[in-house]
This record gives sequence, structure tokens and C-alpha cells, in this order.
Amino acid sequence: MQSTFKTKYDLNDSSVISAIDDLPLWSAPFGIKLLEKVCYRKHIKALDIGSGNGFPVVELASRLGGTCEVFGIDPWKEANDRVRQKVETWGITNLKIIESEAEKLPFGEGYFDLVISNNGINNVEDDKKVLREVARVTRQNAQLVITVNLPGTMIEFYSVLKEVIREQGLNEYVSRVDEHIHSKRKPIEYTRQLIQEAGFKILGCEEDGFEFKYTDGTSFLNHFFTKLAFKESWMNLLPKEKVEDVFNKTENKLNIIADGQNGLSMSIPFVCINALKK
Repeated sequence: MQSTFKTKYDLNDSSVISAIDDLPLWSAPFGIKLLEKVCYRKHIKALDIGSGNGFPVVELASRLGGTCEVFGIDPWKEANDRVRQKVETWGITNLKIIESEAEKLPFGEGYFDLVISNNGINNVEDDKKVLREVARVTRQNAQLVITVNLPGTMIEFYSVLKEVIREQGLNEYVSRVDEHIHSKRKPIEYTRQLIQEAGFKILGCEEDGFEFKYTDGTSFLNHFFTKLAFKESWMNLLPKEKVEDVFNKTENKLNIIADGQNGLSMSIPFVCINALKK
């Protein structure tokens, strides 16, 4: 099959500029590890659950090549539109983006040879139901590769936040912070058990991690991705009348910590699980 990919792109073309170099740093370390675990072969059907604005599904489709059929599924309309624009710009013919919830996959039984999810399974409404659906739409010996971040994610921030909450006499809200963490970042054994209960055999479970470094707490809390992905959910854990005071004090404590250690680091531990459909 002859490649349909362009050999040259116009760097003055606005569609090219909008399609290139927009991978969130948050997603990259997870996705690089995931892509290393994929078994690349011809004539397979692959699915990315929680494909977001295109990473790693665009990269996966390009690496698998034109003999393979790749799908990305996500309920986020605006992100899906962005991915479709990338697909058109890059001339990728083997990738289709579908707007849907992962809890009800619009595919028949035994359709896929490969399913991936880059930090997506831990952000769905019902992870058990999603993995049952993954089992339904995969054939025997299909590969499943997922990454999820772990409970220690940003522990440096959460420890200070909970300390401030206690100092403000809001002890009952500490448990809300813990519940929030658990809702998005499950222990490894929880995820392993879900995958095994869905009918997959665990081939490998590799822990890894990285750090986001900042000058201080102010730069961390004002970083665009902190505000985009996290800050509102943190604020919603507290009484409205206490939010400003708690966050000001948290910021000040983080700044003091940063001054004492020449900067502020946020730990992001994660695991990459590679499994096979039994």
C-alpha cells in the first residue's frame, strides 16, 4: 500500500501550526511508556479510550501504519474536533475519532486486537463497567496497555493543603481531600484486580514517575495546567467562604518550602500495566 502522507508541510499554514507541538507535558511521560509496551504489527484494530486532544492515538495510528484500523473515543467534543483537524492536516487515513462515553463502547464483540488508555481509565465515571466493555470488544489474546497515576501524585501539595485545613479548624474537610485523591488515583492493586476480573492476564506492571519543578508555590498554583486541570476541583472541596484564605495560606507555606530548598517539586508517580485477554 502506497503511503498517502505528505512529504512536505508549509510552516506558514495555520492548520499546520495549530496541529503541531501541542502535546501536554502532563501526558507525555505516561504516553511514552505506554507506546514502548505496544506490540506493533500489521492488520490489527486498535482503540484508545480517552483519546482527548490526540495523544497518543495520533502517534499510535502513525506508528501502526495503513494496514491497521485505529479508533479514538472520548466524550469531549471540542477535543475530538481538534484531533480530526490534526488527522486531516497530517493525512492520516487509518484513524477515526468517535464521540462517546467509554462505559458503552459502540463496537461489536471481539472487534479489537489492541486497546490502550493513557491515564484515562482512572478518569471515567465507572471504571469497572469500562473494563467490562473493553473485555467485550476485544478478542482472545488482545493486548491491553494502560497508564494511571498513583495516590502519591502531588503529595507535596496535598500534604500542605491538608495541614492548612487542619490549622483552620476544618478537620472534617481533610477526609474530602483524601476521597478526592482516591477517586482519581487508585492503588496499583485496585487497578490490577479490575483488569484481572475483566478477563485479562497481567504480563507486566511497571512503576515509574517524574517531577514537575517550579520556582515556588505561586508559580505552581498559577501555572496554566494547574488551573486548567486541577485547581477548580481542589477549591470545590472547601466551603466557599474559606477557599481564598486556605489557598493563600497554602501558597505561602509552599513558598517558604521552596525558599528553603531552591525550588518546589511535585512528584507524579504512575504505573504502566500490560495485559493480555485470556
